[in-house]
Amino acid sequence: MSAPSPLHLPALGPIRKRLLQRRIRWIVAITICYNLIEAVIALAAGSIASSAALIGFGLDSIVEVLSAAAIAWQFAAPEPEQREKLALRVIAFSFFALAAYVSIDAALSIMGLRTPEYSPVGIVLTAISLVVMPVLSYFERRIGRELGSASAVADSKQTLLCAYLSAAVLIGLALNAILGWAWADAVAALVIAGFAVREGSAAWKGDTCTTPVSALTGERTLEHEAGT
Repeated sequence: MSAPSPLHLPALGPIRKRLLQRRIRWIVAITICYNLIEAVIALAAGSIASSAALIGFGLDSIVEVLSAAAIAWQFAAPEPEQREKLALRVIAFSFFALAAYVSIDAALSIMGLRTPEYSPVGIVLTAISLVVMPVLSYFERRIGRELGSASAVADSKQTLLCAYLSAAVLIGLALNAILGWAWADAVAALVIAGFAVREGSAAWKGDTCTTPVSALTGERTLEHEAGT
C-alpha cells in the first residue's frame, strides 16, 4: 500500500508539531554548520593539491549555504513574494559562477597545465561526507513527511544529492591516488559543474529546492502553501 500524500496525513497535536519543527531546525543548522566546515577544509586541501574536484566540492558547499541565506533573506520581508525573484536570481548566478570556475579549472587539468596531487585530507573528507549527508537527509525526510512539509522533504533530497557529489569526488581522488589517473580529478570536477548548471537553471526558472524558511521556522506549513 502506498504512503499517504502529505496533504492527507493525520493532523498533529501542537506539542508533537513543535517538537518536529524544533528537530527540523536543528537538522538544518547542523547541515549548514557542516557545509561551512566542509567548505573550509575542501578549499584548503584542494588548493594544496591543485585539485579542481576538491575546490569545486568546497565551492559547492559555500553555494549551498549562500542559497539558504538568500531564501532566509527573502522570507524576512513582510511580503516575501516581492523578494522571491531576486533571491532566485542570486542563487542561480551563484551556481553558474561555480560551474564556470570549476569547468575552467578542470580544463587546465585536462590540458596538463595543472597536475592534481594526492590528497589524503580530501579522500577522508569526502568519505566522511558520504556517510554524514545520507544520515542528515534520512532524518530530515522522515520528520518532513510526518510534518507534511513538502519543503523539508525537498531539502532532504538536496542533501542527498550532496552525498552523490561526495561519491563522485571520492572516486576521482581515489583513482588519482591509486592508479595515477590525474584526469579522473577533472572528470569529477565536471560532474560538479554539471550539477551546478542544473541547479542554477532550476533556480532561474523558479524551481529551486533550496531550504525555504518554512522548513526552518514552521511558520508556513504545506497547508498554507496549498491555499496560496
